[in-house]
Amino acid sequence: MKHISVLTGAGISAESGVKTFRDHDGLWEGHDVMRVATPQGFEQNPKLVLDFYNQRRKQLKSVLPNQAHKPLVDLEKQYKVDIITQNVDDLHERAGSSSITHLHGELMKARSVKDEALIYDWTEDILPGHVNEEEHQLRPHVVWFGEAVPMMDKAIDIIKKTDIIIIIGTSMQVYPAAGLIDFAPEHTPIYFVDPDPSISESNSTNIIAEKATTGVEKVVKKLLDLS
Repeated sequence: MKHISVLTGAGISAESGVKTFRDHDGLWEGHDVMRVATPQGFEQNPKLVLDFYNQRRKQLKSVLPNQAHKPLVDLEKQYKVDIITQNVDDLHERAGSSSITHLHGELMKARSVKDEALIYDWTEDILPGHVNEEEHQLRPHVVWFGEAVPMMDKAIDIIKKTDIIIIIGTSMQVYPAAGLIDFAPEHTPIYFVDPDPSISESNSTNIIAEKATTGVEKVVKKLLDLS
């Protein structure tokens, strides 16, 4: 069975109504990113940071997977499919995909401020005073600026063994995620779905210059017809 690796970013979830990472002015929902998405910001004002992610979690509960998430599940009938996402939402899970690697963490989980390996399913607000069994404060299980990306090695291992790559809703311009395709076997076919593609078509790169909900369906149909 051939192996497909799917790399997804904010563009795949935007059509569900999930707010994209930040606006062109560098603000995220009206906040300076450095205040709400860095360890230093959390140290200086943990209540602000916790409330910011509590609002993101509430918003995530109000949206559903879209017609870009759902066709990826159909690929599993004829391919081994690994999804590597930069998104912290759970829309791939809710759509039914079975193998998902979250590079930047998961909004519906919390973790200990002292031990990043202590991770908990967490669907409600995280408040000051919410602690784990070791009496350590909980924080969002999200990779902030300046923090390591612990799932990167796993993602590299997946890409090294892939036969086909699909890129959806990410410019692949931000590292370390942008460097992932460099680990793919030479001449691996790439399908790039984005309304404003940042790379050019080539012998091995197929550009689908459309939004995720229409472009993904076309790619999936083509790959299922090929298998």
